[in-house]
Amino acid sequence: MSNIWKPSERRSAPGMESGGAQVAVQESTLNLMVECQGVVSTATRVQVHVSVVDAYNVRQHCGTQTVKGSKRGEFLTSVSFCVDYKLHRHSRMEVRLYSADGSTKYTKRSCLGFTSFSIRDLLRSKEPHTSLSLRTMDGGNEVGEVKVSRLQVEEEDETPIEHRVSLQGSALCDALHFSVHDKENSPMMRAVLCSQVCKVYRFETEDQRRLLVREQMSETPLSFSLPKQLLSALIQEHASRVQQVKELSDLSPHWDSLRHDVVSYCNHLIGCYQETLTELENLSTSPCFKSSGRKSDRHLQFVPTNLHSQRMEVTAPGSSGVWYQVITFGAPADHHQAFKHGGLKRLLSKHQRQSSVSYSLEESYRARELLVSVAQLPPLIFGQAEELLSVSAERNPARLQEVLDGLMQETKLFIHALNDELVRSALTAFHSQCASVSGRHGSGLLCENASANQEEAREYDEEEWDRTWANVAKSLDCIMAMADRLQEREHLLRERSSPDPQESTADTKSQNAGSSSSSSSSWQEQLLPLVVTLRDCVREAVSKARAAMTFVVLQGALTATVAQGPERIVQRRHAVFSQALSAVVCGFMLKVYGGLEDPEFLQQLHSVGILAQFEALLSTYGEEEGMLEDMEVSVADLSRVAFTITEARSEQLHDFLPTLRGTWAGFVVEVPLPSETFASLPQELKDGSLIRVESVLFNIGINQHQSLAERFGDSSLQERVNQQSGERLRAYCHSLRDKLPHTAGVQSLSDLLSALDRSLEVKKRKNVEVLWIAGTMCHKVNGIRLTSCKSAKDRTAMSVTLEQCLILREQHTLSQKHFSMALDCMRRCVCVCVCVCVCVCVFVVFQPFLSLCFLILIFLFFVIIFFYFSVSFLCPLSLLHTHMLTHTCSLSHTHSSSSRSRLSWGQMLGCYAHSGFTISGLDPDEPPSGLQSTWLPHCLASRQHFYPVAFLLVTSHLLVLWLILSLVILLAKYQ
Repeated sequence: MSNIWKPSERRSAPGMESGGAQVAVQESTLNLMVECQGVVSTATRVQVHVSVVDAYNVRQHCGTQTVKGSKRGEFLTSVSFCVDYKLHRHSRMEVRLYSADGSTKYTKRSCLGFTSFSIRDLLRSKEPHTSLSLRTMDGGNEVGEVKVSRLQVEEEDETPIEHRVSLQGSALCDALHFSVHDKENSPMMRAVLCSQVCKVYRFETEDQRRLLVREQMSETPLSFSLPKQLLSALIQEHASRVQQVKELSDLSPHWDSLRHDVVSYCNHLIGCYQETLTELENLSTSPCFKSSGRKSDRHLQFVPTNLHSQRMEVTAPGSSGVWYQVITFGAPADHHQAFKHGGLKRLLSKHQRQSSVSYSLEESYRARELLVSVAQLPPLIFGQAEELLSVSAERNPARLQEVLDGLMQETKLFIHALNDELVRSALTAFHSQCASVSGRHGSGLLCENASANQEEAREYDEEEWDRTWANVAKSLDCIMAMADRLQEREHLLRERSSPDPQESTADTKSQNAGSSSSSSSSWQEQLLPLVVTLRDCVREAVSKARAAMTFVVLQGALTATVAQGPERIVQRRHAVFSQALSAVVCGFMLKVYGGLEDPEFLQQLHSVGILAQFEALLSTYGEEEGMLEDMEVSVADLSRVAFTITEARSEQLHDFLPTLRGTWAGFVVEVPLPSETFASLPQELKDGSLIRVESVLFNIGINQHQSLAERFGDSSLQERVNQQSGERLRAYCHSLRDKLPHTAGVQSLSDLLSALDRSLEVKKRKNVEVLWIAGTMCHKVNGIRLTSCKSAKDRTAMSVTLEQCLILREQHTLSQKHFSMALDCMRRCVCVCVCVCVCVCVFVVFQPFLSLCFLILIFLFFVIIFFYFSVSFLCPLSLLHTHMLTHTCSLSHTHSSSSRSRLSWGQMLGCYAHSGFTISGLDPDEPPSGLQSTWLPHCLASRQHFYPVAFLLVTSHLLVLWLILSLVILLAKYQ
């Protein structure tokens, strides 16, 4: 018997300084196979342990599963060393083989033998394999042989094997603790992935060639970094909203109470989010993921559960490696608040207020700008008007014209700012709401014009605002016309006095002085009423515009806070959105890093965006129905997210972390790239073009709870979610086909869409074909694949391993006879208990048969209970009747024996006799003579014995009837 152990070992170095020189080392991946022969054949079960022996300590690195021996090679486990693992060229690897007597965890084991080898000697060896002696622990006896071989993909290389091995071996030994895989171990990748676990397999293709498959599961620091950024953005947004509503003018009591509600609402969320952010900051030394055991922790609700990247690299002979990736995480749901009242979809439909008037973030921003303009421009207009009156007394035409030009410019800016459709529509909505609340509250918005607004609310029309700002323009025109008239009059007076310059100067000066004083007073008197009218018109316009814009800001704040429902619902929505966001950002960054050399993919990003396909395996029964409702809302909220690619400021790790900016209305995630990579992007992406996310969710429940939901519950939620996602997926594919018709794989989307439509229309239980088709379409359009169940463990592992094997079969010609072996191999090596996986598979496949057997067992159980109680009740009655006939004579005294006997037995049975009757000559608790050995226990003699038996009889008959009806319905459905 020989057992094969295939570890994977990655060594690389970006370079090391030696005298100021940079040494570049080529990429090298070392895959080892250990074949044990000899003593292993005598053992029924074998376990292999690998340790790293340094100068001062021995570090046990990993151990395999306990496996049964066989005549053919069997995969046990892989060995991978992370970049930060301290492995030196003088280190040695020790292999120990143990013989296990059983398969349990605490089985006693004995060491068969051990051997060790130097990493430096192995890498420098020119031979393809190294033979080592397997010795006992005392080192005295040689009990077997161990062959350590380097696994390489069969490909042609013109370089001689001796020269190639020597070059690779020397390079690896010179810098063994660095990384040569620049892309995989660059700061760009380490910003997304960490704590990698790697396994390597070799599978046979249909043409008898070998596939080298490397499966890599990684954690991600984004599990905590993005939730913290989101919390900071939400805190800043709510603090800004509080400041905005506080800066509004003094409001009437009704509107001031609404403002107080907004402030209290925001302050509550700010306090909760600050506390959560503080707790997350204190967890900086914890692992990079939240385990399923902590999914109910209050301070970890913004962190996704078990977020991991599951990547598979397939290297075929004569080709480079191809990466496939799936993001796995627990379904985005708020487990702390639980699901007693349902999930988010149900809660929002109950508590979310549908306001008749709602304003977008852009409209609220424009309203704040108008409020600033309304506050700044009127003082400038009033100042110019005062200066106009003072200049009119000087009779200086040039100065007067200068002031008029300034007044005209400021007034036109004011009119242009007010001539906005937002002001007009806001006034209409404001007066309609004032009319609806006028019976209970003051209808005015601002305190200073509450009475005026109350009168106008009954007779306001849409043209009222047009007349208001038009009056300002007409008042300005009147002032300009009066100024022109006065200037013309002054010009005529000067022309009349100019022809006689040589007349007597004394008379002329006296007349000019008198005319000047009268003319200046006439100018002020004629301009003053017009200036007052302009002031009044401006004040009226300012009052209405300020009320309208205050209404827009306040209504926007109400829509964004109180109208969304109670604070706990908003917290729940933000938390599940944070979980989904972290997973999507992780998948997007890996997708972009892998497609930087694909021009079609880069063009697709800025043209139609990227598809995020969520695969859920939740049932529509019990708590998981609430989880699905949470997940539905979180996936839909991802439409608020857009990506943009930026240039990293440096090569430091923290500069490659994504950053989040924006508000709840729209977030932008900035993904940094190295300078040389950023320079090769299309111009649209370098200019900051936004990359939209089209998210779809397909759910198929596969566990036993889904069987209950389909039989006795309701699966309409699953059908609705799948149908809506199918429509969005169809729209995305049509957009991709219209804008990029020559993209690879687009032509086959029509057939896949038709197949998906047929699968969605078919009423089939656990129709996993929907998931397969959706996943295939996601791969065709270069989308992000995300898989989740309740905790991203059992069902998710089953789905991912099946998908990986299907990819190997469809894309890399994995032979059909090795498909099941590959699937079993991957599932045996995942972090899932094998027995759980097998039970789930058996239940899914044979679920109808098991359901029938389960119902039959319940039926037999109640039949046995029925016969047991029937026999227990009837046997004592027959026994008592026999003793009654035997001992009747001994119980008769003064009355007739038959009547006394019947009366006493009725007393003893406790079923028909009344209390107070006793047997003559006996104590109430004394049994008759001759019945000592067969006297009934007290429990059977009590009169309460009849009621439980009757209850069991009735319930058993009802249960039997229900089981019969269920069997009939099931048989009719399956037939």
